[in-house]
Amino acid sequence: MTVNMHEAKTNLSKLIAFLEKGEEIIIAKAGNPVAKLVSYIPSKKKRIPNLLKGQVIFYEDFNSSNDEITMLFEGGF
Repeated sequence: MTVNMHEAKTNLSKLIAFLEKGEEIIIAKAGNPVAKLVSYIPSKKKRIPNLLKGQVIFYEDFNSSNDEITMLFEGGF
């Protein structure tokens, strides 16, 4: 479904009802699509603390400056 911006502002509650049914809504400005509304689907993944413990290694010089890399990020060659 495509609606213009004024209609979206005026009928937000109705649009939310469409979203709850799984519909997607395109919001247009002067006939040109500018946004897409979709239903929010919460992540079902639960974080597991320490899942990668012992598998990720940070070296002592992790935060040390590397002149070559610094020059690349700062635009110097």
